[in-house]
Amino acid sequence: MESTTVIFLFLLFLHHPSATSSTPTSIFPNEALPTKSGYIPVKPKTNSAIFYTFYEAQKPTSPLSQTPLLIWLQGGPGCSSMIGNFLELGPYRVVDSQDNEHPALQPNLGSWNRIFGLIFIDNPIGTGFSIASSPEEIPKDQHTVAEHLFAAISEFIKLDPVFKTRPIYITGESYAGKYVPAIGYYILKKNTKLPVAKQVNLKGVAIGNGVTDPVTQVQTHALNAYFSGLINERQKGELEEAQREAVKLVRMGNWSEATDARSRVLDLLQNMTGLATLYDFTRKVPYETELVTKVMQLAEVKNALKANESIVFEECSDTVGKALHADVMKSVKYMVEFLVKKSNVLLYQGHFDLRDGVVSTEAWVKTMKWEGIGKYLMAERKVWKVNGVLAGYVQKWSRLSNAVVLGAGHLVPTDQAANSQAMIEDWVLERGVFANVEGEDSVSDFRGAL
Repeated sequence: MESTTVIFLFLLFLHHPSATSSTPTSIFPNEALPTKSGYIPVKPKTNSAIFYTFYEAQKPTSPLSQTPLLIWLQGGPGCSSMIGNFLELGPYRVVDSQDNEHPALQPNLGSWNRIFGLIFIDNPIGTGFSIASSPEEIPKDQHTVAEHLFAAISEFIKLDPVFKTRPIYITGESYAGKYVPAIGYYILKKNTKLPVAKQVNLKGVAIGNGVTDPVTQVQTHALNAYFSGLINERQKGELEEAQREAVKLVRMGNWSEATDARSRVLDLLQNMTGLATLYDFTRKVPYETELVTKVMQLAEVKNALKANESIVFEECSDTVGKALHADVMKSVKYMVEFLVKKSNVLLYQGHFDLRDGVVSTEAWVKTMKWEGIGKYLMAERKVWKVNGVLAGYVQKWSRLSNAVVLGAGHLVPTDQAANSQAMIEDWVLERGVFANVEGEDSVSDFRGAL
């Protein structure tokens, strides 16, 4: 963050009428400021632009020119990556403050920028602080999403010469189970047509609790809930009928209607179980994403992040959701099949997620058309421990890894901060349960000393 912004915030505090020695400190301390933030044009002629916040590695273990960059994309479609930033894996988290009208920020010891650089992108345009000059410019398919993201990533790399050589890993959760493969696929295809100087140094993609192959995944809810003891056999039959309707509409190519049918499946499951949230069947209350909204709507915070102050922040944009409504049930599994041949792929799921969890992911993975799928399915599912304590299970073969994170729901880093940090670091560094065994290949060229 440039010094002018810091000075502005300092002067703002000094001139506030209640600024005395007893006044609480700013909700947004200087330590929480991103290294860089702002807007990257994706359609310069119309002023549509993607908003980002970048946090450099806190304790890099190698020269910055070799330190990996992680890119985080939120799901939705249309949900802001500021949720990931300030509720999940960023260096500071929003927490409820009992003695203040606004939530507070606290350091996150499980942040993903401990040894890596970390970029949060509000994607697609129209999401969060990102700007769509008109609703018509908001992407309606994954190819356009990927085009915009490629433009933004390419421009970000130009901001600092040291970024050019750094290995890039694209990560995200939920509906980003489509965004992440889409941009990864686009990068690898585009790189073959570009000179080395303009290529993006993609090394891997990671998808958390992802919607990737929806037509397969929508068929898993009834059995998953039934064998979890949450519905009975009659309810299972009713849910299966709703699932079949969604599949039928996909087969007919009635994409918007198929999306509505999937929503009916999830609504039916919600009503049958009476759970506080399908995102984590152990929770008594939903995830507190509204805390992020409260903070992001403050002028002070918008100024600190270099966001457009005229934007009324929404955690999830209905306008973006409508634009991508017909895209929801379209599969990007073929993109993952392409990616796993040329880059590392991590799939991870929180064990308590009933929407896009373990069973949902297992169902589509075993249908992958990839020469290594047979060996992957026969690979040992290893017990995964962090500091000697059971954290979950990891199955791996060659470039494909799948992790089940115990004690977590849909927002894995929120629920298991330290374990998610260990997971992403070990996966990128290819160590521990993510290490390659004899006969496997690797694409990583980063070997930071720890």
